[in-house]
Amino acid sequence: MAAKTLPRLLCLLLLLQLHSSAAQSVVRAAYWYSDSGLSISDINSTLFTHLFCAFADLDSQTNEVTISSANQAQFSSFTQTVQQKNPSVRTLLSIGGGGNGSIADDFASMASQASSRATFIDSSISLARTYNFNGLDLDWEYPDSTDKMTNFGLLLTELRAAVANESAQTGNTTLLLSAAVFYSSDYYTIDYPVNSISSGLDWINVMAYDFYGPGWSNVTGPPAALYNPGTTLSGDYGVTSWIQAGLSANKIVLGFPFYGYAWELADANQNGFFATTVGAALSSDGSVGYAQINDFLAQNNATALYNSTYVSNYCYSGTTWIGYDDTQSISAKVSYAKDKGLLGYFAWQLGTDDNSTLALQAASTWGSALQDNPETKVRMNTE
Repeated sequence: MAAKTLPRLLCLLLLLQLHSSAAQSVVRAAYWYSDSGLSISDINSTLFTHLFCAFADLDSQTNEVTISSANQAQFSSFTQTVQQKNPSVRTLLSIGGGGNGSIADDFASMASQASSRATFIDSSISLARTYNFNGLDLDWEYPDSTDKMTNFGLLLTELRAAVANESAQTGNTTLLLSAAVFYSSDYYTIDYPVNSISSGLDWINVMAYDFYGPGWSNVTGPPAALYNPGTTLSGDYGVTSWIQAGLSANKIVLGFPFYGYAWELADANQNGFFATTVGAALSSDGSVGYAQINDFLAQNNATALYNSTYVSNYCYSGTTWIGYDDTQSISAKVSYAKDKGLLGYFAWQLGTDDNSTLALQAASTWGSALQDNPETKVRMNTE
């Protein structure tokens, strides 16, 4: 009996995976962050095919995925609310997050044992169904050892099998599976489990940003450079490394930020890329949202420039210098994603955009994906 059941299960898993991958033709996505101040009802979901709701938590004691009491009302209404403007938009519950305390350690502990992985998987599927999400997104930043990468691969394989089984048992549409990953296929020489990623996930969100920032670089730099001659700190290098490692381009979604970083220049007259700085400006860590950057430009009569070599914008006034993505760099990156045959793009995060300016630019540049959405076309023609 077992000998007959195993081939059937393997065939089922393969068919479900092929169906899921084949149905996923494009991803134009963004993360909504619960602490961003942007209400869910204000999201212009017509500009997206997928939206990530961030973040669900990982209980370090039980290994269960949970949603804090403060977020339960918002998360429970997320899908219904964004689908009012765009019934076809798919939603994913994102678990973890880079700035979420000890979350990386909690992921590592959970993934180290089969029993705790099963608890995590079962609870995540249950939450996704209870809160009406269409998928799950894992945000483990980052597995930083060979053992952790191996366990990450096991987690993805077991998660894929579990969502396939749940769909077969209930008749529900198979949950989408994605993961936010380091910009390159290795985390400081520690290789990601590309085979497990390819078979376990519908796509990866490549975080091609935070290359430079006041907290870790004492010179100005393009925070989300698409190209960076002579270095590996670029989105193009990261995408190329994933493809060379064996991941299909159509499983890669390129990420870019709706925020930048501000430095205090050591010399106001040295105000290009890689100028010497004395620390962060405008905030404790220098991070500044796109809407705030536009306010800075208007209030300080700042000089704003676009650099096509790095595909990055920057501006300065006096000794305050900001590197960021504006409409020119966003457009160039979306065009790059299309030209490279990538599955699409995503942004972190919606709350820092300026009245959907960057989201609208990205959607407009992608173009063809919008042709069947009358509401979006009306908005694009009136702004």
